[in-house]
Amino acid sequence: MQNSNPNLVVSRVPGTWGSLLVLIGFVLIGMAVGNVLALIVLAIYFSADIENIATLLNQLITVPEKVQDGWNALMILQGTVHFFSYLLPSLIFWFYIERRSVKEFSPGKKPAPYIWLLAFLLVLTFIPVNSKFIEWNAAMDLPDALSGLENWMREKEDQLSVMTTFLTGYKDFGQLLIALFVVTLLPALGEEILFRGVIQTKLSEQLNNIHVAIWLAAAIFSAIHFQFYGFIPRMMLGALFGYLYYWTGSLWVAVLAHFVNNGFVLVMMYLHNIDVVKINIEETKSMPEWIVLISLVLSLGIISIIRRSTKVQHYRADT
Repeated sequence: MQNSNPNLVVSRVPGTWGSLLVLIGFVLIGMAVGNVLALIVLAIYFSADIENIATLLNQLITVPEKVQDGWNALMILQGTVHFFSYLLPSLIFWFYIERRSVKEFSPGKKPAPYIWLLAFLLVLTFIPVNSKFIEWNAAMDLPDALSGLENWMREKEDQLSVMTTFLTGYKDFGQLLIALFVVTLLPALGEEILFRGVIQTKLSEQLNNIHVAIWLAAAIFSAIHFQFYGFIPRMMLGALFGYLYYWTGSLWVAVLAHFVNNGFVLVMMYLHNIDVVKINIEETKSMPEWIVLISLVLSLGIISIIRRSTKVQHYRADT
């Protein structure tokens, strides 16, 4: 997306790569601050001293079910770290380094109400298609020469799976609301501002190719989660969010799409936990082929409507 005056260089750091290095620095500092603050908050929450909190943190990551109030503690940890790692550094970078305003995240005209509805429906119709990517990626098998790397990746994946299973095992409606805020709203805002609003925009300005910028930002977005056996489906979602941003000229449409995707999973998990629905949406098996095919056709149809109905707001590099 572009500034109102494309000839005005507003960044305090000349050059796209230099400014992105500054952004990386902000993110790393934010991660460090977020982790320290999270430890302090957890120490206060559990009335524990600093020496014992390290042991407690290790238990939260490896065997969270054995920690009293472990679910609340993980939500505190995840929410604090995410805010300081993604949302806050991105906003500081955008306002202070780039010297841009919130409006410049979405320089296009406000999308019509039906565009928001179409974006909402697109995320849901894309789920069966993405289930095929989930199945393919989960079955990834590296050559024997890379067995050490594969074992490490599997270990990290299993560790994250333990935490995910624990966090999504709730049956209380209040826990669902907390999860929707921490696991859905915060990431939708922080990750879309960082990866689409900032990184995708800066890459597009530098590379003069919006499609390369979208896929690069999506790959970085997926890689930062360190879930190797979910890399491809998460990258596909990142690209979908990126194109929604590009087509509509509104970052908030991408934020909505991200929120709907994460929120739908959490709600379906809650309904599964209380035995309202039998489908476990976290399974890595793809849906039946005919459902995937219908999903693909509907998704392409909605994408076509969105593209035809919105005036593409080109990035500075495209003007």
